[in-house]
Amino acid sequence: MKQILVVISACLLLLSCGAGNSKSPNDASNGTGTNSLSYDPNRGEGKFKNVSVSPSLDTAMASNGEKVFSVKCSSCHKLTEEKLVGPGWKGVTKRFSAEWIMNFITNTDEMLNKDPKAQAQLEICLVRMPNQNLSDDDARALYEFQRKNDDVK
Repeated sequence: MKQILVVISACLLLLSCGAGNSKSPNDASNGTGTNSLSYDPNRGEGKFKNVSVSPSLDTAMASNGEKVFSVKCSSCHKLTEEKLVGPGWKGVTKRFSAEWIMNFITNTDEMLNKDPKAQAQLEICLVRMPNQNLSDDDARALYEFQRKNDDVK
């Protein structure tokens, strides 16, 4: 009798942990089981579609971004490649476009729900990034600070 209870408990545990979930982390589903045809994974999900980035660093904007980082981001992100709660920022501007980064930090929930790259980051970090309610100017300043961190001169 005890063996039957153990087997039933194990089966229930497996089912409750999502063993039957076949959804891929790269599935850009809109939550209804069908792919969102309007979603472009190369763009990200949000309002930034064509960010103009100068080849040289805007030091004033980067300085503002550093202030935003210290208040809103530094408790979860390091400026190295090392993961804290979220991924380290070193090299982020080489791995992702300005549009993608700025859409992610201003529209975090939507990106985590739809974007395969954001979902891959979530699988690594295991913690959803909270919406920091950043303005468009804060997002652009943060991106410039990330460029400075990636040694753009």
